[in-house]
Amino acid sequence: MAVLLQINIIPIGKEGASLSDALAEVLKVVEERNIPYQLGPMSTVLEGELDTLLDVAREMHEVCFVQGYPRVVTSIRIDDRRDRDTSIEHKTEAVEAKLNEEP
Repeated sequence: MAVLLQINIIPIGKEGASLSDALAEVLKVVEERNIPYQLGPMSTVLEGELDTLLDVAREMHEVCFVQGYPRVVTSIRIDDRRDRDTSIEHKTEAVEAKLNEEP
């Protein structure tokens, strides 16, 4: 069964406040592995097998060091539901359906 992994990577130690260039390189790891993901303004959610996602999270973390950042802070949250299949779309659609219910 697929799990969802939310990851927030913050590279630290270079001049400038923008991180979009660094994070675009990080996301290339996910795209090269053909892993479904949803980019958000503060984090990214990946969907797949737990072992694969943990390996990818480590690769994503390491990309920042390759880019020359001396410090990287990475936070990970895992949603591992084993009683039924879940997906990024399913979780989003379930909440949106409830928002659209008539009172």
